[in-house]
Amino acid sequence: MSTKAAESTAPLITRTRRRRVPPEFNIFLVLIGIALVYEVLGWIFIGQSFLMNPQRLTIMILQVSVIGIIAVGVTQVIITGGIDLSSGSVVGMTAMIAASFAQASTWPRALYPSLTDLPFFIPIGVGLLIGLAAGYINGQLIARTKIPPFIATLGMMVSARGVCKWYTKGQPVSGLTDQFNFIGTGVWPVVVFLVVALIFHIALRYTRYGKFTYAIGANVQAARVSGINIEAHLIKVYAIAGLLAGLAGVVTAARAQTAQAGMGVMYELDAIAATVIGGTSLTGGVGRITGTVIGTIILGVMTSGFTFLRVDAYYQEIVKGIIIIAAVVIDVYRQKKRAKH
Repeated sequence: MSTKAAESTAPLITRTRRRRVPPEFNIFLVLIGIALVYEVLGWIFIGQSFLMNPQRLTIMILQVSVIGIIAVGVTQVIITGGIDLSSGSVVGMTAMIAASFAQASTWPRALYPSLTDLPFFIPIGVGLLIGLAAGYINGQLIARTKIPPFIATLGMMVSARGVCKWYTKGQPVSGLTDQFNFIGTGVWPVVVFLVVALIFHIALRYTRYGKFTYAIGANVQAARVSGINIEAHLIKVYAIAGLLAGLAGVVTAARAQTAQAGMGVMYELDAIAATVIGGTSLTGGVGRITGTVIGTIILGVMTSGFTFLRVDAYYQEIVKGIIIIAAVVIDVYRQKKRAKH
């Protein structure tokens, strides 16, 4: 090979090697960096290790597992170029309704006295169906009436939260069966999160469902011309997001062993934050479930680290907001850089 040919080939080889690096690699490095910062600050200000405490890390992962389940659905919605603001309220609604079908006969104030001690799969199924219905309504509003996703899901957010308060007139639902509560004990919430993430990672990467989802987010007109039924697919994506929010609601109720109207407040923003931090573009067409998983863990590390350092909750919310804005700014810069090339 001549010198000139070798010189012309070198940039191509370099670009090929760069492309082999997964896009989540940089996000993973951010995760490691944040964890190490907390480790150093822990020794300086607290005199303890942040990373060498298995109990703290276990609690952290358990806390973010519910957000992670929601974020998997939100990721798919954002990839299509949409948004889902209703997931937190759907979590609260499904938690309340599912829990009302999971009460034990020994509980004196059962909401449905004739429907106590039901097999655990019935309240779980009820919760999943309620979440699926909420997501389906979102999808129908967006696909059929052309209402912007922001408005449609905002309406569902308010309505679902209203249902939470109306369903039991603001009273909590307690006295749940041990069978139902089992799904929220131990590492089961984490197992559910990881299984959900694996299923939809495969679906997005290797199935027609994933190809259609990315195509709609990248260029909706080109997707329509290529024969994709945009409306039907959007309904499917939002229904899946609702289904996963329903699953998160079931896990939340089982973890707490009770359900209250205030459950799931701000969960939708945490899920969006985890998704954006994980590299999913708010403009659509870009995003991976693996990145969302890492973004969810980053969110958990940040929250756990703030608590570890005894930082007030007010400051935690401020920093979280700054990080979301920073992630969006980075995404905009990345999109402009991609457009130039």
